[in-house]
Amino acid sequence: MQCDYYDAGACRSCTLMGTPYAGQLADKQTRAARSLEAHVPASAWHAPQANREVGFRNKAKLAVGGRRGAPTVGILDGDGRGVDLRRCGLYEPGLDEAVLALPDLLGEAGLTPYDVPGRQGELKHVLMTRSPDGELMVRLVLRSPGQRRRVLELLPELRSRLPGTRVVSVNLQPEHKAVLEGPDEEVLTAESTLPMRIDDLTLHLRPRSFFQTSTPMAAALYRQARTWIEEASPEVLWDLFCGVGGFALHAAGPGREVLGVEASADAVASARLGAAALTGPGPVRFEVGDATAYLSPSRRPTGEAPPDLVVVNPPRRGIGALAADLEAARVPRVLYSSCNATSLARDLALLPGYRVGRARLFDMFPQTTHAEVLVELERR
Repeated sequence: MQCDYYDAGACRSCTLMGTPYAGQLADKQTRAARSLEAHVPASAWHAPQANREVGFRNKAKLAVGGRRGAPTVGILDGDGRGVDLRRCGLYEPGLDEAVLALPDLLGEAGLTPYDVPGRQGELKHVLMTRSPDGELMVRLVLRSPGQRRRVLELLPELRSRLPGTRVVSVNLQPEHKAVLEGPDEEVLTAESTLPMRIDDLTLHLRPRSFFQTSTPMAAALYRQARTWIEEASPEVLWDLFCGVGGFALHAAGPGREVLGVEASADAVASARLGAAALTGPGPVRFEVGDATAYLSPSRRPTGEAPPDLVVVNPPRRGIGALAADLEAARVPRVLYSSCNATSLARDLALLPGYRVGRARLFDMFPQTTHAEVLVELERR
């Protein structure tokens, strides 16, 4: 992939820019295998899942700079000034057009970009996500509610200029620090979720929901997990750190009881929407809870046995105290999806009662060193 911004030195976010994609993928596989070689035998690795090297991102996280009437969207430089990257080649078709149209839209609306060095202004970030069906979620991160009225006035034109806009929200981030968003969010549209169709299922994203950066890679990851789950044929499956229910909903099947656990009440509400649309498979339910402690005997109802299979997709820091509970519960099989090989290796070291039977790398982030790894652990 060639990038004018990278060549000009304006943006260095894509650390592998200019490296042929086949080489990127091979290097990622080699690095992952080396990081995990104490726990994952070479024979366990399946061929890595390749991605498109351009146009693969379903979301844009845009820092807003510049001045009122002439905003920039992209990143901030070392001095906190806006660097305009509206023609970045990473965005998938449709999202790229929305990003390209955004600066003029914001400028005409009179929204004042936040000036980091001067600590003045209002609009800090715009976060956009595009669904496979061409719908958009647009979130505007403001320092205070002062320009909420301008955003409301902007809605009709935003929907006209950004076709497919379904959900628009305002997020408040009042602090002067490098934080993408704040704790308060107000949805301004009648629709509050963005449906994400993944193969034969539809997931529902709320403004603060987590979803994988590349929709095709998310679909490939879920399909791989579903295949391994079907081969194991568990009667009871728990999806811990379930988010909006991607793994749990793909694991549903006749005669199988599936439980998803997630700390975010919004994510659980979204997962329940996805479950409500299922027809045919066995029961799928979602609960708000601490996934790291849910397997502890003190949390399970008296006499309830551990599940036959546990799926974990934790944050970058890993599964924490859950490792000890997995060991103690002697769960027969675990699927672990990780975006951080370092924390994955640490967690595998805490699971000596398991062996890794299969592993696969999914290239969620071409042009960078980041990747997702799915491993299947079997009780020794």
